[in-house]
Amino acid sequence: MNFFEALPELSEYVLAGAKYILPFLAIWLLMRCVRSMLREKYEPETWAYLIDEAGAKRPVHHWECIIGRAASADVVVTEPSVSRVHASLMRDDEGGWNLSDIRSKGGTRINGRPVDTDEPVEDGDVLSFAGNDFTFRDIDEKKRAAQAMRRTAPGRFIGPGVTLLILTLFQAFLTMEFTATAQPGHVLPIALAFLALMVIQWFCYFVMRSIRRTGFEPETLAFFLTTLGVAVVATSTPGEMLKQIFLVMIGITLFFFLGFWLRDLRRVKAFRWAAAVAAIGLLGLNLLVSEAVFGAKNWLTVAGVSIQPSELVKVIYIYVGAAALDRLFERRNLFAFIGFSALCVIALALMGDFGAAVIFFTCFLVISFMRSGSFATVFLAVTGAGLAGFLVLSVRPYIAQRFATWGHVWEDVWGKGYQQTHALSAAAAGGLFGKGAGTGWLKDIVAANTDMVFAVLCEELGLIIGLCAILAVISLALFAVRNAAQGRSTYYVIAACAAVSMLMVQMGLNVFGSLDILPFTGVTFPFVSKGGTSLISCWMMLAFVKAGDTRRDASFVVKPQAGRRVRPADGEEEAEE
Repeated sequence: MNFFEALPELSEYVLAGAKYILPFLAIWLLMRCVRSMLREKYEPETWAYLIDEAGAKRPVHHWECIIGRAASADVVVTEPSVSRVHASLMRDDEGGWNLSDIRSKGGTRINGRPVDTDEPVEDGDVLSFAGNDFTFRDIDEKKRAAQAMRRTAPGRFIGPGVTLLILTLFQAFLTMEFTATAQPGHVLPIALAFLALMVIQWFCYFVMRSIRRTGFEPETLAFFLTTLGVAVVATSTPGEMLKQIFLVMIGITLFFFLGFWLRDLRRVKAFRWAAAVAAIGLLGLNLLVSEAVFGAKNWLTVAGVSIQPSELVKVIYIYVGAAALDRLFERRNLFAFIGFSALCVIALALMGDFGAAVIFFTCFLVISFMRSGSFATVFLAVTGAGLAGFLVLSVRPYIAQRFATWGHVWEDVWGKGYQQTHALSAAAAGGLFGKGAGTGWLKDIVAANTDMVFAVLCEELGLIIGLCAILAVISLALFAVRNAAQGRSTYYVIAACAAVSMLMVQMGLNVFGSLDILPFTGVTFPFVSKGGTSLISCWMMLAFVKAGDTRRDASFVVKPQAGRRVRPADGEEEAEE
């Protein structure tokens, strides 16, 4: 028997072995990322102290702090004369501090001088909140550097390079599966696409190492999900492999660009309303010139290239929302953001993109309530109810039909329930380990590689890998929430939590919609569903998650310390800066 005669038998061995190895590698990769992101020790950063008259120190852990009597305040002052939300203490990128009064009853003073808004604070100044005096003590660079070196750096116990190697093995075995199942003319493009993806992820890893960033877990999870997305393209439209890799490169390039842009918060905030105008312009253009596809006018064709403006507007919405509400105590910011949100949701409702409207509305609530005070809480609740009511009233007939079909898909298998019944059947047929990459039949159903991509994964790669994809998105969300408590800047905290809330809602609507647990909305699975604009927006949203990483030498928005020795000061141990 020559080699070519043995190929069919060899293909069977490859399929049989790879389909059991892939779930093991996926679980191993996920466990390492989760352990590194969620189980390693997180130490807070201290930027200054407020010292009361008795000598007790209250640490300042954030760049933007609310001072007040409320338990939710960043610096709690329990005296009855102090308002629940009394004042804000804010640090700029150059290390300067400013104090603002937040309409307190007892007033705020610096060295006996009344404070209104953005009064500069120097080391040694006496800050008074309703007659309660505190001495402000800034931390000098030597102490801060020594403090920073005592914090645990990511990758100390779980090397990100090893985790990325596991992902590379996963991609190699997936490529072997496609080599055994794909049509002869598609084998080389598929193999080259996966090889290109491996090169891209290792290039990104070494770029991060070159700027002394040791945390690579969020990117690894994103590359894992992107790998599944490339597999979906390989099985459904193998002729578009080169295009998919090109889109991945665009998304990663914008990921790095946005990360660099977020380093300067003053620049970010200066461009927020220009970004808002661009978002409204995109949605308006979409309404005026696009054509309806499956009942929704959410595609815009420019020079022969189709884009989905709502996907790009997601990134802008987070950018604007976090910049507008990092100082929510300023009412003009609150009203401006509500107006911007209403315009976005109304435009999406008019376009008939119900799934995107739900995602934006959920993100609106998450962003707003993260920084709302008592007045804002009531106002936002009323506004949220009004927006929800508008969504219900603006539901179009084809969307109402989807709600009517929800829970009754098996009553009309070849009609209204066609897509979901086939998705359920295919997912069940895949079992735990799947039929093998490229061997499923669901890929031939309309919109299977976008709206029902979870079922495609389950059919071909198995339920275990499908669940790993869900857990990867959940892990990013938990990671952002854990970082929120220790975030340097409110902007980074709000942006990261808003980004993962969008990803979570988007994933939930896709998975539960295709399985008839929720009404079918046709939204994409983050990073996995076929669609260039969606993939690009997901990588850009990952930049917000990365910006919110509070671990030492992890976030690329924080400039790395120089590698020189720092002389000990005031009893501090010697440490590298």
